[in-house]
Amino acid sequence: MRKAGILLHPTSLPGREGIGTLGIEAFKFIDFLKKSKQKLWQIFPLGPTGYGDSPYQCFSAFAGNPYLIDLETLVKEGYLENEDLNVYFGDNKESIEYGLIYTNKLPILRKAFTKFDIENNEFLNFNVENNYWLDNYSLFAALKTYFNGESWSNWPKELKNREEESIKEYKVKLIDEINYQKFLQYIFFKQWKSIKNYANQNGIEIIGDIPIFVSMDSADAWSNPEIFLFDKERNPVKVAGVPPDYFSATGQLWGNPLFDWAKLKETGYKWWIDRVKANLSLYDVIRIDHFRGFESYWAINYGETTAINGKWEKGPGIDLFNEIKKSLGDINIIAEDLGILTDEVVELKESAGFPGMKILQFAFDQDPENEYLPHNFENNTVVYTGTHDNDTTNSWYFKLTDAEKGEVRDYLNVSDDSYIVYSMIRLALRSVADTAIIPMQDYLNLGEFARINTPGLASGNWQWRLNEWALNDDLAANIAHLTEIYGRN
Repeated sequence: MRKAGILLHPTSLPGREGIGTLGIEAFKFIDFLKKSKQKLWQIFPLGPTGYGDSPYQCFSAFAGNPYLIDLETLVKEGYLENEDLNVYFGDNKESIEYGLIYTNKLPILRKAFTKFDIENNEFLNFNVENNYWLDNYSLFAALKTYFNGESWSNWPKELKNREEESIKEYKVKLIDEINYQKFLQYIFFKQWKSIKNYANQNGIEIIGDIPIFVSMDSADAWSNPEIFLFDKERNPVKVAGVPPDYFSATGQLWGNPLFDWAKLKETGYKWWIDRVKANLSLYDVIRIDHFRGFESYWAINYGETTAINGKWEKGPGIDLFNEIKKSLGDINIIAEDLGILTDEVVELKESAGFPGMKILQFAFDQDPENEYLPHNFENNTVVYTGTHDNDTTNSWYFKLTDAEKGEVRDYLNVSDDSYIVYSMIRLALRSVADTAIIPMQDYLNLGEFARINTPGLASGNWQWRLNEWALNDDLAANIAHLTEIYGRN
């Protein structure tokens, strides 16, 4: 079945709280998707973010981001008063000021917790159902608060190494903070469940992201050290990244700890199966970021300052996905297969049967056999004009040389620059790819200011938000028209 969807993270929704939330604007966006004849809503990971605010560097692979909790919903539920929301979240409604969210929103959530009954049966059931990750995460988050945000690698040795007596001591000492962290997760998942149910009731599936790696400063790395390549002091031996490529001449040094795939295999890949299962409760379709890393991943010695001097090492291959399928059955997975692809990576994707991704911004290099040109697509593909790591299509085009612009116009069969973005969207939608996903910024024909992420840039990312008037009926009608004429409704 041919489908179409829109890429927009909930943080980019409009609203009064300084950041998009799981409140009324999320429901309105689902209404907009339905009017636009869309079947898919793609988002980024929903985990709690830390330094840099990247959803791809979260404190947990299982927990939700408290920043997304909708305060107005808490007012309706009696945990807050309207006047509690009269705080300053910044003057620019089209950009997130994360410092203000941290300073001004979190105290409001703490106030809501003071009215919450921790003996609530629904809350107690939530704790039991999620204890396989929630207990470790809530203790981790409580300890981070206690140690003023310090990474767990800088905690006292007995806590860094999770010595039993010390863990018992702090579970008692920090019980109120632990319960607060569990409360945040309970509220987050309750609100997200309402969003997902509403989307599904309106015929819309949600595509969510699983980054292949976890953050070094995460509950996952702290509480499961045996599945990572750590030395005896629980410091990483090697870290993740990618070699020099389209995005960076020195590669990307991500710094994530690498998995000990041999150890994971001994457990039947239990941690990974738990992770996928947890994500299946959040999403209808899972996009696995950096899929090529399951065949071979770029390993960089800990302490290197760039990614240049890494080397390729073998991943788990099809064995992991066979075990996931054996445990969870057939699930909908999209393989983010961008970057340096080898025959082995292509073979892994094909063996798993997952659709790969094609990015139209990568298509124009004067090579008619370029795999990103639509005439070279196969059906089992998800096509994008660009992704979260690309510039907006408008900005991308106007940064090209005259010769490159000419190639784009020639392929699109347009005579001037006026309808480039519109024509690129049409190109994606009319392609043979089973699925087409368009970033919201491209449907709005926005420039560089709306770029959500620039790889390798330490600050200024993940801040863009929709103008509150952007999602109007005329835009929905235009998107619906394009969706219908190319058979994706």
